[in-house]
Amino acid sequence: MSEKTEKGQNGAVEAPIKLKVITHEKVIFERNVDAVYSQGVNGRFGVLKDHIPFVTALDVGVTKVMNGNNPTYVTTMGGIFQFKDNEATILTDTAELGDDIDLVRAQAAKERAEERIRSKAEEMQIVRAQIALSKAMARISAAEKKY
Repeated sequence: MSEKTEKGQNGAVEAPIKLKVITHEKVIFERNVDAVYSQGVNGRFGVLKDHIPFVTALDVGVTKVMNGNNPTYVTTMGGIFQFKDNEATILTDTAELGDDIDLVRAQAAKERAEERIRSKAEEMQIVRAQIALSKAMARISAAEKKY
C-alpha cells in the first residue's frame, strides 16, 4: 500500500484527508481526498496529508480537490479554510460543484459585469460589478475544470 492511502475500519483503502465544504444551507461536498488546493486572500495554497494545522480566509475562487488522478472543482465565494488532524473544512457563503454550473449562464453574468464596469457608473456600482465579475470568472473556471 502506498504512503498516500490508508485502510479504513472495514479494510477499504481511503484517501487520507476528510474534506467538507459547507454553506449556510447545506453540505456541498463531503469526501475523503488526497489533496486540496484553494485560493486564500494571500494567494493560492495546497494541503496534503499531515500538513500542519492551518486556518486562512478564502478569496473568491476555485478549490481543486484531488482524489487519485481525478480532480473535482468547487467554487468558493470567500469564507474560511481550516485544516487540522487531516480534516479540512471550508465554510463559505456560497459554493458550487463545477459539474453543476450552467456555463452559459455564468458566461452571461461575466459579460453583464464587464459591461457594467465599462459603463463608468458610480463607484459603488463598479465595485459591485467587479465582485460579480470575480464570481462569474470563478464559476466559469470551475465549470471548465480549470484551477
